[in-house]
Amino acid sequence: MKPIELKGFREKIDAVDDQIVELLAERAGYVKEVGKRKKAAKLPEFRPEREVEIIERMCERNNLLNSGLPCESIATFWLEIISGCRALEKKLEIAYLGPQGTYSELAARVLFGHMVDLVPCYSLEEVLERGEKGQSDISLLPVENSIEGTVGRTLDLLVSAKLKISAEISIPINHLLLRKVGGFNHISRVVAHSQALLQCQKWLDLRLPSVPRLAVESNGVAAQMAQQDEKVVAIAGKLAQEKYELVSLANDIQNEKFNRTRFAALGKFEPDGCGTDQTSIIVGVRDQVGAMHKVVESFAKNLVSLRRFESRPARTTRAHAWEYLFYIDLEGHINDTNVKKALDDVKENSVFFKNLGSYPLFEKLGLPSRLT
Repeated sequence: MKPIELKGFREKIDAVDDQIVELLAERAGYVKEVGKRKKAAKLPEFRPEREVEIIERMCERNNLLNSGLPCESIATFWLEIISGCRALEKKLEIAYLGPQGTYSELAARVLFGHMVDLVPCYSLEEVLERGEKGQSDISLLPVENSIEGTVGRTLDLLVSAKLKISAEISIPINHLLLRKVGGFNHISRVVAHSQALLQCQKWLDLRLPSVPRLAVESNGVAAQMAQQDEKVVAIAGKLAQEKYELVSLANDIQNEKFNRTRFAALGKFEPDGCGTDQTSIIVGVRDQVGAMHKVVESFAKNLVSLRRFESRPARTTRAHAWEYLFYIDLEGHINDTNVKKALDDVKENSVFFKNLGSYPLFEKLGLPSRLT
């Protein structure tokens, strides 16, 4: 193709880009007006159900246009557009388990985009406390890993949490072996979060069987240690590699290639239903035959599907030995008629009941709910 022909196409692309930015400016103007009205009505700036609605509509329209662009790209574009426009109303502050470079930080970026302020915290307790005290708008907590199961400490904190789950996201976990310098010589130890060490055990047993392993608070801490000592190798993700300028000695070293972690975003508001919702509850039942059967039956007779059902020892001062609480994720919003009826029945057959929140699902990197 001759340069003159390329020039013509590039001029057309430039013209389209000019139209896009003009339309974005128009969109930003409308967002500012919405922001004024939200502020007057004391409504939250973050409306995840609305964001899901926009992104799904754009993905569906993209499919109708046969643009050739994957829905992942469209979703990512709009997540950032929404993030930038939301910041015109208010730049959200997100508390997450630090330090920088953790998968929690990645989850925050995926769910909220880049136009937010991220606050790394030293513990899950601090993450939750910042949201409860109003120091941060959102507290982002890891809930469950597809390989290792639930994050027990998070579940314990949810029992007494004053915040509601307002959104949830699941991101892929791809572990790298990181070092300050290249090569496998003179490695003194492997450091990582305990879950990461378990998730990469097969690879480590095969490639570094005699190297000591040390569990630390997070993979971000591990990456910091590797940055400070060239004899230390860390297990962490791509974000940590970039943050701490480390060399990747090996990629995707986890035992299972399908490895994901769910994160819950907690805030002081409850989203409206959007049609692709999930509700989470905690239930304690009487110590008698058939008590749990009645709870499960309540969901069945109201045609409510359960997505997760898990027991955990109650960790309260009032709990007796071997007393359990049940953590349940179910399909639908608490304002849906069938869900409301089911939960009313559950309350009647429970000694403890807590609604953790109804929220839209962002299940895959760059993609919401049913489009995964």
